[in-house]
Formats: sequence, structure tokens, C-alpha cells
Amino acid sequence: MTDTVHQPGNEYFDTIVIGGGQTGLTVGYELAQRGVDFVILDANGRVGDAWRKRWDSLLLFTPARYNGLPGMPFPAKGDTFVTKDEVADYLEAYAEANNLPVRSHTKVTRVGHDGKAYVVEAGGRELRSRNVVVAMADYQVPHVPDFAPDLDPGIVQMHSSRYQRPSQLADGPVLVVGLGNSGADIGLELANNRETYISGEPGAVIPFRIEPWLGRNVGVRLVRFGAVKVLNTGTFIGRKLRPKIMQHTGSPIVRVKPRDLVAAGAHRVPRVTGVENGRPVLADGTVLDVANVVWCTGFRPGFDWIDLPVFDDRGRPIHERGVVPSQPGLYFCGLFFLHALWSETFSGMPTDAKYIAGHLAARKQEALTG
Repeated sequence: MTDTVHQPGNEYFDTIVIGGGQTGLTVGYELAQRGVDFVILDANGRVGDAWRKRWDSLLLFTPARYNGLPGMPFPAKGDTFVTKDEVADYLEAYAEANNLPVRSHTKVTRVGHDGKAYVVEAGGRELRSRNVVVAMADYQVPHVPDFAPDLDPGIVQMHSSRYQRPSQLADGPVLVVGLGNSGADIGLELANNRETYISGEPGAVIPFRIEPWLGRNVGVRLVRFGAVKVLNTGTFIGRKLRPKIMQHTGSPIVRVKPRDLVAAGAHRVPRVTGVENGRPVLADGTVLDVANVVWCTGFRPGFDWIDLPVFDDRGRPIHERGVVPSQPGLYFCGLFFLHALWSETFSGMPTDAKYIAGHLAARKQEALTG
């Protein structure tokens, strides 16, 4: 590497990691093991804040034994389901224990390339690097239907990313739109204290309970094996099914089953198709008179700040196991089905982080010897 990338007033790193969640921290750990110079940039004020901002009652689907990152087991009994705040505190402790260089309050607003190095604009400054790892999930920008603004202003509406507890809502019935894991979890919580309507159909449902001993110690283990070791880009079945799965990004419902919602008193209703006189309209023509709407309708990728031609027509990065062939030195980690079906989870992501760090280290060695 020549000195031409070093410019007065700018910082230079071999690698800039964008995102200080579990993915960014794991990538950082693996880079540190290989002696690579790096910094981790994170928009949040504190490591773990992305988890702290999620709804209060959230529990992980995998037992604690599967939620530790490289070099540091999760500090809880192996077969327990941990809270989102326990995850947040663990990530903060992980960063401290491994002395990872995380810069908080540093939101990246642009990534480009000036012909010599990557240029990362963040926090009013420009940083340069030979490599950039975007350590973030696909789920960045909350998605709501185009007709959401047409709802009566008196109806409290929020996306699941802003929902934390029932007290945020107004008195009266609530419509939960979307029956994925967030919709099922939030819907069950709300059904316990108010009239609740659940709109939508699940893509799939895990057929067993994860809470009993057999579910925690056998069922989850088998699902994890299939989602990490079987359904990946290194197997025939993984390569065959990946395109189909990528077309339908909804994850199977894990903890709360549709029948649990009905048992709690929630009303299952058809999908929401529009708005009539300020009220949500269902596919069967029913107009619901509700005081609240919670949109559990997912996210879109939201990588608009990456000013490089590395995306397909759906805004998804074009990569090979996280390595972007058309843009040497650019990597993605933490994406849905990056390599395995569970690549965005604590179970699948560490393998990808190790692979990418190895690729980076080899690239550095080539530069030194070439």
C-alpha cells in the first residue's frame, strides 16, 4: 500500500467496520486475532443500544449456549432464554473485554471510493481505508404500506421498531399488521390487556414448542444444525433453495403460534388492503374501528448511503459469501442468508465473520508481498 491514500487531516485505517452490534464486534474480534488495523463505527451512543431499543418483553429464540461470541461464552445458564437487555449488556462487556476500538455516536452517511482508497464520511469527518466491512443486517429502514399516512390522525400508529410496551398506545382496540415473529410476540402481549386484531398469515411455523426441555435441548439444536450446516451455499440443497428463500424473506414463527393468539382472545383477520374514511380496510371489505395500529411489516435494506455500484435491482448487495468481487476490499457480514440461512443470527454469523477476516488478512499479506 502506498502513502498516497494518506491525506493531511484525515485518519487512515487498514479496515473500517461499519456497525457496532454483534456482527461488527465479532468481525473486530477476528481482525484483532489476525493483527489487522481497524476501527468500528457505530451510530448508537452505547454498545448494545440496538437491542436496548427493542420491545421490553423480547426474548431470544435460541438458548444462551448458542448466543456467545468467539472467545466469550454468554454468561447465563445454557438452556435459558435470555432477554434483550441481557444481550445488550453482554455485547458491551464483550467489546470491553476484547478492547475493541468502537467509536459510538458515529453515524456513517456515505461510503465511496476516490480511486485510491475507500472514503467513509461519518460524524462530520472523512476516514479512509483500504477495506470496508459493512457489518449490518438487511433490516435497516422500517417499511409501512403507502396508505399508512391516510389513517385518521387520531389513530396511534407505529412500526414495530418503535414499539416497546403497551402503555405507548391509546386506550381502545389495536390492529397488529403482519404475522411474523414480531407481530406474533407483540400481538400476544397486547391481547392480554386489550381487544386485539391480528392481520396476516405466517410464512411458516416451527412445529414444536421451544420452551420445554425437549424443545430447548433437542428441537432448537436440530433447527440450528439445519439452518447453519445444511442450508448454506456450500451444499447442493442450500444453493438450490437459497434463491427461493431469498424471494420470501419472512422467517418462520418460532415461539408464539397462531393458535396462542386465538387462545389469548386475539381476532385473526384478513390482510389490510387500504383505508376508508380514515379507518383500515381488510381484504374482505371490513372496516375496523381501532384506536391503534402497530405495523409489523418488516424493513427494507437501506444501504442508500453506499455510493458504489454493488447492488441488484432490489437494493441487495451482490456478493460471494460476503466478498464483493466487483469492488475489492468491500465486504458485507450479517445479511440474511449471506452464507447460511441463519447468517444474520448469533448461531450463523460468527462463521461468516471468521471467513471474511481471513479473506482480509490474506489480502493484506498479498499487498505486503506483492
